[in-house]
Amino acid sequence: MRLDYTSDLWWKNAVIYCLDVETYADSDGDGVGDFRGLIEKVDYLAGLGVTCIWLMPFYPSPNRDDGYDISDFYGVDPRLGTLGDFVEFIRTAGDRGIRVILDLVVNHTSDEHPWFTESRSSKDSPRRDWYVWRAKPSPSPASLAFPDKETSNWQLDRRTGEYYLHRFYRFQPDLNIANPAVRDEICKIAAFWLALGVSGFRMDAVPFLLELDGISDHMDGDPKGWLRSLRAFVGRRNGEALLLGEVNTAMKDLSSYFGGADGDALHMEFAFLLNQSLWLSLARGEAEPLEQVISSLPVVPHDNAWATFLRNHDELTLDKLTVSQREEVFAAFGPKPAMQMYGHGLRRRTATMLGGDGPRLRMAWSLMFSLPGTPVVFMGDEIGMGEQLKIPDRYSVRVPMHWTRARNGGFSTAPPAELVRPLPGGAFAPAKVNVEDQRRDPDSLLRFVRHLVRARREAPELGWGTSTLIETEHPSLFAHRCDWEDDAVIAIHNLGSRPASAELALGDGAKGVHDLLADVEERAGRGGRLMVELEGYGGRWLRVRR
Repeated sequence: MRLDYTSDLWWKNAVIYCLDVETYADSDGDGVGDFRGLIEKVDYLAGLGVTCIWLMPFYPSPNRDDGYDISDFYGVDPRLGTLGDFVEFIRTAGDRGIRVILDLVVNHTSDEHPWFTESRSSKDSPRRDWYVWRAKPSPSPASLAFPDKETSNWQLDRRTGEYYLHRFYRFQPDLNIANPAVRDEICKIAAFWLALGVSGFRMDAVPFLLELDGISDHMDGDPKGWLRSLRAFVGRRNGEALLLGEVNTAMKDLSSYFGGADGDALHMEFAFLLNQSLWLSLARGEAEPLEQVISSLPVVPHDNAWATFLRNHDELTLDKLTVSQREEVFAAFGPKPAMQMYGHGLRRRTATMLGGDGPRLRMAWSLMFSLPGTPVVFMGDEIGMGEQLKIPDRYSVRVPMHWTRARNGGFSTAPPAELVRPLPGGAFAPAKVNVEDQRRDPDSLLRFVRHLVRARREAPELGWGTSTLIETEHPSLFAHRCDWEDDAVIAIHNLGSRPASAELALGDGAKGVHDLLADVEERAGRGGRLMVELEGYGGRWLRVRR
């Protein structure tokens, strides 16, 4: 009998959709998205088939870092609505069977947060030790998050004549994770939102959060031990709660954030190394980089999972590739300096990098949805939205959602100059790319992604199964098999533009396959073998029939 894979390990077979309330739907015409507008769009998300919404920060903030500079962890930005609106959104999403997770951004605060205001008021302040202060700058930690904007991790505060630590922007002072009172407060923040009905958190910049370099020589317990404690606390408040970590680190360190073989720290990690190799494979039209990284990734504990994605809400980081590999991806998908960032990232969206809606883009979507793990979709990518490179830094991809071909893409009735961000133009303008038109078109990208979402939810083997790479003779073919209980799904994709074929060994007793995307049956040949032919940028998901 199959396990109930929809219960407490719901994330193993979920489809997660990341959105920013500020840029999703404006209900009152002020040019800024809000919770009431989002509530009106919940049925769209339910129709798409997503099972979990990940909300980017919506908390009160000076908004100097798109809301990641938080001034109150227990509230809602007044521009976006009220706490009551938030609760109504949670109820509405829950009625449609959709869970909600929030960004938990607790490695720093805004310099306008009351905690920091009190901390900097005096060296004797009760909250002085909630942040990291030094009479003289210590050696800076290993890396700067934004090397184009900051040259040091230490900033002089003239009020007390001491320096405070910031790994991100200078207006985002780091919290002192070595202080037990700070760790207790983080638990309180999580408990507050769990009590309002959320199903977990996407934890921002986890390696930075747990790093003691520059903070303290020691703390009461190992930082990753505290991460285990946080997971245990969250689990006591909600037995089905999820901790999904932003962990972009070296291969050798990845398993420790899961909690080792026990898997008792983060439930999920974003598969950054997998994503970077995926884009290298797409640039080359060859499967080898993707195969190599999958072969090297640590084994995920049974109750944990990777979160896979084509594109996230930040720059498309390529920092773990070699310089020459990075240059290959730049040449293929972002050759102009304005398309690049920090020397190791891209400021473009998926559709523009892959040439708009066509076989290559659709193959990439099919490939991502079939990879072992849980797929994550960034808002607007399901219709092939583009970026606006006139917007600086990472914000170029965080443009307002395109709902219709009307003015402002149906996002807002405000004058265009009053929109929170300008919209893309040209071939990716709302008149060319929008939800309304694609809903009516049976061959649209939106319809295709919706089909993939449904197929992915009906193929729990991909989320729960044991994945094995399948060798093929053609370098452009990437194939893998996911076995779970008595079932198996084989996914095979052609990363090249020319047709390619492979003979698959389905296994003893296999009678054939059911193509999950085309909904057709094929019989196996002698010995349970099947010849599969793929057009350029083709892809198939095949459930083995016995």
